Parts: sequence; structure tokens; C-alpha cells
Amino acid sequence: MSLQIRSLEQRLGQQLLDRSGRRVEPTEAGMRLYRGAQRLLALEEQILHELGDEAEGELTGRLEIGGSTGPGGSVLPVVLAEFQRLHPQVHVALSVSDSHTIVEQVARRELELGVVGVGGRHRGVTFEPFYRDEVVLAVPADHERAGKTMSLAALKKEPLVLMQEGAGVRQMIDDELRELGVRLRDLNVRLELGLQESARAAVLGGFGATFISRIAIEGDLAARTLALVRVEGLEPAREIQLARATGRAETRVAQAFVAYARGRLK
Repeated sequence: MSLQIRSLEQRLGQQLLDRSGRRVEPTEAGMRLYRGAQRLLALEEQILHELGDEAEGELTGRLEIGGSTGPGGSVLPVVLAEFQRLHPQVHVALSVSDSHTIVEQVARRELELGVVGVGGRHRGVTFEPFYRDEVVLAVPADHERAGKTMSLAALKKEPLVLMQEGAGVRQMIDDELRELGVRLRDLNVRLELGLQESARAAVLGGFGATFISRIAIEGDLAARTLALVRVEGLEPAREIQLARATGRAETRVAQAFVAYARGRLK
């Protein structure tokens, strides 16, 4: 111990112990060092206590999450509201945009989590399946083919409303049609109206049909204001993706939400 103290005195350039008398006593500098060390030990104990409480106690903090228009306009608001009610000390902030924008915000770490219809590839983002979503062709309730099946040839003649480029549903339908030898430009697209809610409103107004997440129109189907038409050869379904910034340490709030949502959306 005496060697360690002498080494510390050399490092500080001050004498910490008075060794001139029969008893070794701390100098003024030694007392200041002793009191400072006590404060540091007390602070260490407080920090460890707070971290222990945080890891085991009531969930607190903020969850910054983004969703593309499909999950962000239907599933996420409900699940987030339920989660927040279970954890009232958690503040939830949901941003809704197209899939591309949400992924970019996750990559820039403006959002901790993103829930998007299309994963794709991004150097700064990791994707994993979150839940399964069915994409359907929605038509006005009085449409002549409501509840029936139409051919691809009939689909080409059907007045359609598309979402904007970058929307996950549009990209998925484009991919599905390409596998059948059909391009979006081969269809009778009358309107391109931004995102999911805009397309839904246009169909409710009788301006055409649209491909849309079934979850987003469950209420309309129950109210019989919209109906579904099956297209031969098309069985569009997608895995909604959970996006996280690569290498980012996940907060306890985010971990708890993901666990809750997975159980809720099974």
C-alpha cells in the first residue's frame, strides 16, 4: 500500500501523508483526495443503484418509432396505444411516411425502430420479419365484381388508384405482376394519390380500385362500404419488416415494445 501511495504522490506532485512524526497522518492534500474519493464512491453506488432500478423497475423513457403508411396507419397506432397504457411512464412518438423515408430515418438514428412494408437493402439498417400482412384489391361495395374473381385481362381494364412510388404496397404489387409478365404501365392507372389513406379515400369515393393492406380496410369491409376482388394468379402477401440501425444498442423500452408487439400480432 505504501508503494502505491508513494507512486500516487509522485504522479500528483504533492505529499499526501505526513511521515515526520511518530504517527503517519494525511496532509491537507491527502484529506482533499480522501474526501473526493468518498464522493466518487458514493456517486458510483448511486449510479449502480439507479441502473439496477432501471433494469428491473417500472419502464420509463421515450420510444421514437416510424411506420410506413400500411402499418403506420392501421396496426401500429393500436399496438402502441396498448403498450403505452401498460407502461404509462413511457412516451411514444410515431412518425408515418413511405418505407424509403422511414428506413433513411432509422439509418440516421432519428428513429430507434422502423416498421415498413418493404425491407430492401441498406448498409446502415438491419431488417427482420415482424408480422404477416395480406394485400388485397379493394373496390367500392357496389362494384359488379365485388366478392368475385377477375382475370388479369380484366384487371388491365379496371380503373386503378395507385400509391406513390416508394410505398411498400406499390413495390410489392409491381414485383408480383412482373412475375406474371405484366407491368404497372400495362394497367389502367387513373390516379396516383400519395399514400394508403389517400388511395382508400378515392376508392370510397367511387373513383377506382386499389391494392391495399387488408388490415387498413377491415373497418370498411365490416361496414360494407368496401369490398374485395380476387385477381387470378395474384396472392399478394408480405412480411412487414422491423428495421433497426445496424450496431445500435437497443433501449429497454424498445426491447419491451418489440416483445409485446410480436405477441400481440401473432
